Amino acid sequence: MKRWLASCIALAFLAGAAHGEPDAGALFQSKCAPCHGGDRLGAIGPALLPDNLGRLGVAGAEQVIRNGREATQMRGFASELDDASIKALAALVYTKPMAKPVWGAAEIAASRVLTPGPAVEKPVYAADPLNLFVVVESGDHHVSILDGDTFTPIYRFASRFALHGGPKFTRDGRYVFFGSRDGWVTKFDLWTLRVVAEIRAGINTRNIALSKDAKHLAVANYLPNTLVVLNAEDLSIEKIFEVADRKGRSSRVSAVYQAPQRDSFIAALKDVPEIWEIATNAGAPPVFTGFVHSYEKGMVEALAASQGLFALRRIETSEPLDDFFFDPDYRNLIGASRKGDHAVVVNLNTGREIADIPMPGMPHLGSGVSWMRDGHRLVATPHLKEGKISVIDTADWKTIATIDTAGPGFFLRSHENSPYIWADSFMSRQNKDKVQIIDKETLKIVRVMQPAPGKTTGHVEFDRSGRHALVSVWEMDGAIIVYDATTFQEIKRLPMSKPAGKYNVFNKITFSEGTSH
Repeated sequence: MKRWLASCIALAFLAGAAHGEPDAGALFQSKCAPCHGGDRLGAIGPALLPDNLGRLGVAGAEQVIRNGREATQMRGFASELDDASIKALAALVYTKPMAKPVWGAAEIAASRVLTPGPAVEKPVYAADPLNLFVVVESGDHHVSILDGDTFTPIYRFASRFALHGGPKFTRDGRYVFFGSRDGWVTKFDLWTLRVVAEIRAGINTRNIALSKDAKHLAVANYLPNTLVVLNAEDLSIEKIFEVADRKGRSSRVSAVYQAPQRDSFIAALKDVPEIWEIATNAGAPPVFTGFVHSYEKGMVEALAASQGLFALRRIETSEPLDDFFFDPDYRNLIGASRKGDHAVVVNLNTGREIADIPMPGMPHLGSGVSWMRDGHRLVATPHLKEGKISVIDTADWKTIATIDTAGPGFFLRSHENSPYIWADSFMSRQNKDKVQIIDKETLKIVRVMQPAPGKTTGHVEFDRSGRHALVSVWEMDGAIIVYDATTFQEIKRLPMSKPAGKYNVFNKITFSEGTSH
């Protein structure tokens, strides 16, 4: 797979050397490879290939290299590279490989490794298996298993490179699945503390989702443009979707989600105006909760009755949408516009857009939270480019409040048993160390915390009871800080290597309204 890259870099090097131009290949290895991979196939950052860069264009690539990209970890190189070097790098990443990278059924199947562990009837430790925290330490690519009652580490193991998108748990809490940026899917047994299966399902992967019955695992890929469905038992291939719209235009998959009430996967497509719904239980209509129009129910029940396992339903939209948030019964989806100035509400039962919500500042809907107030379901989402949080009433999809914060944030978290929302200012340059506590009733900030002055702080997660909130210090010499969620007093501080995320088993398997799904 690396031959084409070597040829590409060699050609760029020879051409540049002949005319005294910058050595694009050497520049790439020095400046870009640590995040995007030496083979341009992606690592922490996405793959840098023409077919994977969408509508950015060479001029756009030059701007990103020069100035960085807002709301991402991509920094600018204007102070390190001259204009000629920036142009050379942009030209290199838009040079097509001599042979297109291939990662299909044969390559996926050949990568699968099974390492089954011993048969056990209970966990090998005394801690509550449903109150564990799975902590992804991205600094040195490890995962720590943390007792959620005593907040003491139980086990730590090396993970694949750059885990992304959050782990997914079986409903009994025994198994957890991880997806890495470079396409590896890992199945880990939380009872025996062993990796039991692995497979590489893509070259550049966004995230994974587990079906309601825990039988199927979906993998969303940027490269190749596929959505891969695996058997969750042994990670064997069940189906590969070559992702394209009705007109045949190929698309990256931004993310895939489990919709448990619908017995389906929902996929966000990056480059085409479609949402995909894929059946995970043949012929089983969704379970409706709350108020549902009769015409919605009849439409979806008729659709489900005619579907088979993995049947594809295309929902056409007016523009590409991604970064989804779902209401608790998965009746409606809110998707962010690629323009970054509004969100669109899609009724999944009818497959129609029902509202447009002005939201300047690029809403980060994927980290939104919802709760009930005065008989109304409210949704809150941070903005990636502004220090604001929008609060929306789902009754009419109107913004009822805008909360000003210390800076652009990335994560919101809450819990059914907590009266508060915790919001970081993760994307702020000046206030990246601030955490705001917001009252769900008054929608006012009641406290601003500074867990680690001067250090990037974010990603709050509650324990299963909602009594404690855990905050990450996102630094190589970082930490997880445990707080009493009522008094906001610090309980414990655990050193960690850039703990990018921590995930409570119970909150994830019960789809807590205070955490991302």
